[in-house]
Amino acid sequence: MRINRRSMLLGGLGTALAASPTLAQDITFFRIATGGTAGTYFPIGGLIANAISNPPGSRTCADGGSCGVPGLVATAVASNGSVANVSAIAGGSAQSGFTQSDVAYWAFNASGIYEGRPKVDVLRAIANLYPETFHLVARKGAGIKTVKDLAGKRVSLDEPGSGTLVDARLILAAYGLTEKDLKAEYLKSQQAADKLKDNALDAFFSVSGWPLGAIAELAATTGIDLVPIDGPEAESLVKVYSFFAIDEIPEGAYKGTAGVKTVSVNAIWATSSKQPDQLIYGITAALWNPSTRKLLDSGHSKGKVIKLETATQGLGIPLHAGAEKFYKEKGLIK
Repeated sequence: MRINRRSMLLGGLGTALAASPTLAQDITFFRIATGGTAGTYFPIGGLIANAISNPPGSRTCADGGSCGVPGLVATAVASNGSVANVSAIAGGSAQSGFTQSDVAYWAFNASGIYEGRPKVDVLRAIANLYPETFHLVARKGAGIKTVKDLAGKRVSLDEPGSGTLVDARLILAAYGLTEKDLKAEYLKSQQAADKLKDNALDAFFSVSGWPLGAIAELAATTGIDLVPIDGPEAESLVKVYSFFAIDEIPEGAYKGTAGVKTVSVNAIWATSSKQPDQLIYGITAALWNPSTRKLLDSGHSKGKVIKLETATQGLGIPLHAGAEKFYKEKGLIK
């Protein structure tokens, strides 16, 4: 009997599937919308996607338990940031995404930047990940020591669709400024860093877990000043907008750059209420698996502050039912 190559391949696959039921199971694809590749969302998203994925025939943890969600293939996808990610979740083009706690709150309640627009009432939280720190980065020699010094300067407020742009406007307003008082530009962090390095920009806002790669490179090669966002203006900002918190960038976070007082919001991993409860329960459990802890601790400096004990704090939106079940079992919520 003549056996061709295709028959052999198909036969081999059939044998493998029969021998290993896990290879025959359905594959579930799960996108995590993140941010620009130069920011913190993207690498953190990659670590989490790796941790929760467990396609057929994949690994087991060192302790013998299964890593990730069986049959799940998760991918971190670059995006324009928080606002764009909320839209992607609402529209179904992404199964989940990272968003700032303020943007999530406004979207869910149709307030703030979403006032007059339909509520994104399908938005649900999987976990609070880490504080997102406001960086106001100035070119050395630009004469910018306070937020008020931005008047008349060439300043990037981040790209349209990003949560950074929204909050940069709030910060300016707290100090009595608007973007009309600046020579405003709207660039991604990496583009802004490149222009600042070329002396074509004086300062830029960026919201990210520190250290941010684009800023670290500037600090090491060009030299920068971090501008504080503090004083009565910052205290008023936190009082009016409860999703803000007082924060700081410590000494040594960036080479040769003094630490500063600033403000922050939380980075939230969000999904849609339409995602199956069992799936989100499994993803939440995989996020807090001990093997994921090792990945987060070794994969990125901000990964170390992603902790189970703070997972349900400062969310701004309801938990997904699947995540809520997990946290109730762990005693984090009643």
